[in-house]
Amino acid sequence: MHSNQKLPASIGINLLKAYISFIKTVPPPFSPQGPQNMKSALEAAEQYFVEAASVLDLSSSMRKLLMTPEREIKVQVPIKRDNGEIATFVGYRMQHNSARGPMKGGLRYHHEVNADEVLALASLMTWKTAVVDIPYGGAKGGISVNIKEMSIDELERLTRRFVDELHDLFGPDKDIPAPDMGTNSQTMAWIMNQYQKFHGFSPACVTGKPVELYGAEGREEATGRGVGTLTLATLRKTKRPIESATIAIQGFGNVGSFTAAYFEKAGGRVVAISDVSGGVFNRMGLDVTAALEWVKGKGSLAEFQGGEHISNEELLLLDVDVLIPAALGGVLTENNAHDVRAKMIIEAANGPITPEADAIFRKREILVLPDILANAGGVTVSYFEWVQNQQYFRWDLRRVREELENTLTRAFDRVWATAEEKKVSLRTAAYLLAIGRVGRAEILGGI
Repeated sequence: MHSNQKLPASIGINLLKAYISFIKTVPPPFSPQGPQNMKSALEAAEQYFVEAASVLDLSSSMRKLLMTPEREIKVQVPIKRDNGEIATFVGYRMQHNSARGPMKGGLRYHHEVNADEVLALASLMTWKTAVVDIPYGGAKGGISVNIKEMSIDELERLTRRFVDELHDLFGPDKDIPAPDMGTNSQTMAWIMNQYQKFHGFSPACVTGKPVELYGAEGREEATGRGVGTLTLATLRKTKRPIESATIAIQGFGNVGSFTAAYFEKAGGRVVAISDVSGGVFNRMGLDVTAALEWVKGKGSLAEFQGGEHISNEELLLLDVDVLIPAALGGVLTENNAHDVRAKMIIEAANGPITPEADAIFRKREILVLPDILANAGGVTVSYFEWVQNQQYFRWDLRRVREELENTLTRAFDRVWATAEEKKVSLRTAAYLLAIGRVGRAEILGGI
């Protein structure tokens, strides 16, 4: 649909309501501490890389090659606001590495987006796609904008103008955006439509699209379902039956809610959940279905009567088998790591554990499944969407779920075996595999 065409009134109103409902649930940025901690996200990514590179005994020249982004893009994105004023925003696209295939990564809209944050996340995408062994590189993008101050028409104009600035650098064989914080399937539909004005029909230029517009079945649930799948795999390795495991999930947005629903269906006991309004704890187990219905109607967990109300900070310190931080970065730090009582932590969010806390958990022998594997379900199903778009052949939901489970389980088994063989943490093992694959691709492809 062209930007100057009008939607039928009923459709337009429903879209507006859906988008307003969506943006009201958008969590804070990559870290609850704001821009300063975003820089630490880049430092953390570099530290984990260096630890694995030391085990691999990489030369300094290879380290520099793998850590240096291929391209850093900063663009001006001016639009006309609904009141007629001109507003100018700053957009970023960091293209980190393409040795293993076209670059892949989300596009986030948030007023605290900056270059360091986007670069850190772009490098994580390089390692994430490599650790699950899908033929992609890594990229990330963002626009520094407060979406809660924008109308849906302004957001559409902003998105289309951003594509105007970058369309020559996007594409199904170059760099493929996807939804992230502050964006959704509607945003991706606008990107596809605007890209096609320059390059013709090309649904594979972006993933995370609406199912009605060449999107994939199961994309919305993919990250949460992947977290559930990998948690079950970790429990099996540690000989803990899911039926007796207690699980706490910080974050009840897209990822946390689908993860909780997955556990309920698998027979697990979710004893605590939380969102920006606070948390709910019930040692006997929460009614996840009731909580989902409550949030659907009320917008948050506030006043949900399924158990005792606790803070997000208290949830992190509960005595549970599995702790899943699924919302914010940097929530587990050296200040609270000694008080964590969970037996294992599954990083559903990006960077929820700081390097200092990670070191503490290693000493305390608390098992951590790292984010570059734990939350890779989303990019994996994005890959499936891209494959379907390239082939012009749609998969059904059953096949998507089967392929997701197979891909993640295979990656998990390889990471676990590497950790045992090298006597390193799961995080270091994941980076060893990822860096090794990207490094070999760089060498085989030639410089």
